[in-house]
This record gives sequence, C-alpha cells and structure tokens, in this order.
Amino acid sequence: MGFGWAVCARFAALAVVSASIGASAAKAEDYPSRTIKIVVPTGPAGSYDVVARIVADQLSKRLGQSVVVENRSGAGTIVGTQSVIASSPDGYTLLVGGLSNIVFNEALYKKPPYDPLAQLVPIAVVYRLAYVLVAPADFPFTPVENLISKAKKNPDELRLAHAGVGSGQQVVGAAFMKSTGAKLQEVPYRSSSAVYPDLISGRVELFFDSATAAIPYLKGKQIKGVAVLASQRLKDAPDVPTMAEQGVKGLDVDSWIGLFAPTNTPRPAIERLQKEIAAAMPELQERFVAVGGEAMTVEPARLNDFVRAEHGKWTKVIKESGISLD
Repeated sequence: MGFGWAVCARFAALAVVSASIGASAAKAEDYPSRTIKIVVPTGPAGSYDVVARIVADQLSKRLGQSVVVENRSGAGTIVGTQSVIASSPDGYTLLVGGLSNIVFNEALYKKPPYDPLAQLVPIAVVYRLAYVLVAPADFPFTPVENLISKAKKNPDELRLAHAGVGSGQQVVGAAFMKSTGAKLQEVPYRSSSAVYPDLISGRVELFFDSATAAIPYLKGKQIKGVAVLASQRLKDAPDVPTMAEQGVKGLDVDSWIGLFAPTNTPRPAIERLQKEIAAAMPELQERFVAVGGEAMTVEPARLNDFVRAEHGKWTKVIKESGISLD
C-alpha cells in the first residue's frame, strides 16, 4: 500500500510539472498578447526617440500587437531607466538604452542610482551612430586646429552646449577638451532639441551631438559641421571632415543604441523579440541610414560581453575626464 501511494504521488508530481511546462510553453507561444511599451528616457526628437519609433513600428507589424513609445525624461535618463527597472519583468515594458543610461550614469555617480549590468538585460543592439561637432553657420574658427588655438588663447570664451549634466554630449565634449587642451565654457540645456535655436542664432558656438539629431539642420544649412567623431565621413554630410583628418587623433566615438528589459524577463519573450528584430534588419537599415546612422547587429550570445566591454571603456574615459555628478 505504501509503495502504491508513493507511485501515485510520483505520477501526481509529474502531472503538475507537465502542466506547468505546458502552461509556460503556451504562454511563450502567446507572447505578446497585449500592448508592449518602449520607454525612451529622453525627450522627443533625439536619437533615442527616433530609433525607438522606428523599431516600434517594425515590431508592431511583425508581432501583430501594438508597440507604443513613451518618453520619460528627467535626471539625465535616470527617471525613465529606473521606471523600467522597477516594472514587472514580463516582456511588456522595454527600455531604449545606449551609452548615456547603460554606461555613463553608473560612472558619473559615487553612489550610482542603479546597476545596469545587474538590473537590465540586453535584447538587441540595433543602431550605430557618430557624434558630430556643430556650430552656427557663420562660425569662423575652422578647421578644428583654429578652434583649439582660439580656445587655448581665450579660455571659456567659446560656449559649448550640452544636453544636460551627464549626457553623452557632455561626456564627448569633456573628452575633446581633455585630449586637445581646449578650454570651453559649458552651457547645459534640458535636451538636445533645446540647444538648436540658440546654436542657430549664435547664443552658443559649439555643440557635440549625434548625427541623427544634427543631420536635418546640416542639410538645411542652418548650422555648420566642424568635425565628425568617427573613422569616416557621414554619408549625409560628406563635406564635414573627421577629427582625424584634421589632426585630432583618438576621438572616434562609435556610439550605439539598443533595446533592454528588466532582469528576469522570460527568455521566450526575449528570444521572440530578438527573432523579429533580426528579421526586420533590412527594413531597419534602410530607415536608419535615412536618419544619419546605420543598423548594427551584435549576436545574442555576445550581447552581455559587448555591453560589459563598453561599460569598462567609457568608465575609464569619464574617470580620466573628471566628470562627476556627486
């Protein structure tokens, strides 16, 4: 009788496990069954926002569910990033991540507000972009050597805008000043888009921004391109030389943007998103090129290593530049 009870108990346990596996499989098959939200931790019109809306459009078509974009800016990308970290890890709240919120923030604080490597998991890196140094259309101190000479002879006379303390624009500007010895007066703004009216009018003279945000103004000849911080010129602004072409070495900034989820998000949800993003790459490439960037692919098995390597590289740059928010 005892043996018979044990056999029955074992079969009952197996039935529970089988039912659980079946339920998980069914849930994975059903994903997504409702709207997915992609949180952009910056304001509208910047590179994070542009990429998010392009990716959301493609995912909506391929998943058969609405994928909406929500801008949650504040505290240098911290507000939006923390909101995703605090959300349910179910695959329905995702984050646009890049150097600013995945790498820079942790290095900028003695007591970081969150741990991106522990609290977020990368789904895909999809976009590569360059930074470009831009100025008012009538800015006279070009090429870059003339700008550097002016900024050394007259420290803090030229004003360098950035999109908030701890932003990618500030970090890139700090790296430029450290490597060249130029002394520029930093002028913080709330967002990248807020800088352009003052840049166009000449209230500030210089701004390091993503090519994605700068290209429309360059095409409209509202501003001047001074230098591209990449190994080659921009396809949409071929007349703007690189820093290296102008004698400034070591300032190639290969920035990137990807999609992240809270740690413990189910693997089936992540793998479904990865599958659909990979399938959408031809369409994404076409649309990314149109906004001044290009598609970028990191194999899923290498994503964690890629993010960790970027984290280590840029943490060193920030520490050496002396930027701190504490």
